[in-house]
Amino acid sequence: MAAAMASTSAWAVDPFTLKDIRVEGLQRTDAGTVFASLPFRIGDTYNDEKGATALRALFATGLFKDVRIEIDQGVVVVLVEERSVIATIDFVGLKEFDKDTLTKSLKDFGIGEGQPFDKALADRAEQELKRQYLSRSLYGAEVVTTVTPQERNRVNVTFTVAEGTAARIREIRVVGNKVFSESTLKGLFDLNDGGWLNWYTKADQYSRTKLNADLESLRAYYLNRGYLEFNVESTQVAISPDKQDITVTVNVKEGQRYTVTAVKLEGDYLGKDEDFKTLVTIRPGEPYRAEAVAETIKAFVDRFGSFGYAFAKIDSRPEIDRSNGRVVLTLVAEPQRRVYVRRISVAGNSRTRDEVIRREFRQFESSWYDGRKIKLSRDRVDRLGYFSEVNVETNEVPGTQDQVDLVITIKEKPTGNLLLGAGFSSADKLSLTVSIKQDNVFGSGNYLGIEVNTSKSSRTLVLSSVDPYFTIDGISRAFDLYYRTVRPLNSQGEEYEIITPGASLRFGVPFSEFDTVFFGAGVEQTEIRGTTAIPQNYYNYRRQFGAKSNSLPLTLGWTRDGRDSALVPTDGRYQRINLDWGVAGDTRYLRANGQFQQYFPLSKRFTLALNAEVGWGKGLLGKPYPVFKNFYGGGLGTVRGFDQGSLGPVDVIGAYIGGNRRINLNSELYLPVPGSGNDRTLRLFTYLDAGNVWGEDEKLTADSLRASAGLGLSWVSPVGPLKLSYGAPVRKKPTDRIQRLQFQIGTAF
Repeated sequence: MAAAMASTSAWAVDPFTLKDIRVEGLQRTDAGTVFASLPFRIGDTYNDEKGATALRALFATGLFKDVRIEIDQGVVVVLVEERSVIATIDFVGLKEFDKDTLTKSLKDFGIGEGQPFDKALADRAEQELKRQYLSRSLYGAEVVTTVTPQERNRVNVTFTVAEGTAARIREIRVVGNKVFSESTLKGLFDLNDGGWLNWYTKADQYSRTKLNADLESLRAYYLNRGYLEFNVESTQVAISPDKQDITVTVNVKEGQRYTVTAVKLEGDYLGKDEDFKTLVTIRPGEPYRAEAVAETIKAFVDRFGSFGYAFAKIDSRPEIDRSNGRVVLTLVAEPQRRVYVRRISVAGNSRTRDEVIRREFRQFESSWYDGRKIKLSRDRVDRLGYFSEVNVETNEVPGTQDQVDLVITIKEKPTGNLLLGAGFSSADKLSLTVSIKQDNVFGSGNYLGIEVNTSKSSRTLVLSSVDPYFTIDGISRAFDLYYRTVRPLNSQGEEYEIITPGASLRFGVPFSEFDTVFFGAGVEQTEIRGTTAIPQNYYNYRRQFGAKSNSLPLTLGWTRDGRDSALVPTDGRYQRINLDWGVAGDTRYLRANGQFQQYFPLSKRFTLALNAEVGWGKGLLGKPYPVFKNFYGGGLGTVRGFDQGSLGPVDVIGAYIGGNRRINLNSELYLPVPGSGNDRTLRLFTYLDAGNVWGEDEKLTADSLRASAGLGLSWVSPVGPLKLSYGAPVRKKPTDRIQRLQFQIGTAF
């Protein structure tokens, strides 16, 4: 800080009464900004202390490079030299980062267009850019800042970057291990030193955060196998002189293996000790498992939470007998105090309405805290599918001992989906399915979708809408408007078609937190068109009942979804039953369809998925089962490796006419792509499918099943989950059509 002297010094002056205040040197800054920072006004008594305070306040604004105060016959003259203002910020040589991302990042350091330029801040910004490159393993990156003066005291700031190439992990070593091999332990890491798919996963780019996560995986591996005293003693990360190669060395001390001989409970368990003992998953006689200890502690905390004790503490105290390799585990409980929820707040929802989130909550305000209801509430909000993150925080209310506030913090994600499906057959035929869906229209929680299928054999236009909370009790309402044109496969190349316009209305009633029963009604008209190449059963049906058939079907269904994820499920079960009953019009029939899915997590990286689907239909009141309600098999969603709709009965003219019974059995084994580590967004899978379609006069036997096997690639793409599969039939008939290459986006099977 500096102050110059004119006719009278600003320092060491006798106090005097201010006659006037002048500001000189301003170019862009408003004079009011200067006057607002001064601790004196005209008519006040001026002294040295006020002058020093004024200088500090003006410098603190960050707007001025230099400030001086001069005294001229009772007048204070404030002389300022403004800082240059940043006119533009530019980057040269950027490849790794997006320009807009870096521009936004620099604003946090006070470097932005229209802001005062400060050399110190520019140096800090330069260091921040280098740090960003270090996070991408670009250790050789260099950043040079160039400041170019412009007219009117402005400057252009240019950051010139020489990124270089990313440093790669050339070797990862684990030292000190005796029980498990180095290759086994390195297989636990997401980082690797030579995966062929590293161009996609970037798993060979060093990151301290990733290394810490890998060390935790290593620690968990030992602790879950009885090595209670396992420790990572040190890690060394060495980089080559040319900053291109990195070597990571992990030094471990395994210790000895311990067996649990007993589990004791101490402390206050609210007189429910026997109840808590049933939650213990630690088994005496087995090796110590940290995972079982953590599960037990969590179960205890959750159980205390269900009784209103939100801050219960469970302390795990192992009593180690090193000479015999044994450990006695004591769980000490301190329930603290019982509380109730004062207020529930929602944060992070800029688009979704509060009520859409709040109506999923089972914990209410001004009620006792219930940990089970809070977890259920969080899971219900997460299952909406509108958010990428859902977290619930419990905050104590200051000044009280028995109240907490809950804050539901969500991170919204795009809820509009474009789903595509296609298949390419040996007959040089491409089928395409397109659907556009919006799961959270205008943040209301309602669903709106349109589906278009342009395949040669089946063309569909469907408009759907779902209101999940048509009533305050959670009863949903859905309606569909559709127009379907089906052209079943015909070996003679002649075309006939089945046209079905219709509409349906259905309601969903939740009978539990996981079960929903659906019921509804629809109206539709089916027209059979064609002349010479129409199958005999269609011809007979049209001759008996006319070309057009009107129907009023009633619908009854039930679903239960217990999967851990709808996008990449690895565990859980999905069940569905649907029943259509034609009660009025020209048709009388019953059509049932059931589906069962089960996912088995074989390990952290392997998942087995099973799917079974059964369809059955029958005519009622002496009328035949409508041929246009037949099931079809083959292709996506049924038995892969066969052309879409090509399984089942074949008419004498070569047309595939479907049947009133269908069975689909699918199995998939997911495994990691070699070199991708534990990345679940990109996986290989092998599959085995079996199934067929049968007519009313055909006998359902195991010998008549078709089967196929193949392999494929599953990728959670930006558009949606994509599956690319290539397979071949292992059981087929001469009349079957083969479609080896298929892909789909947006469905699990």
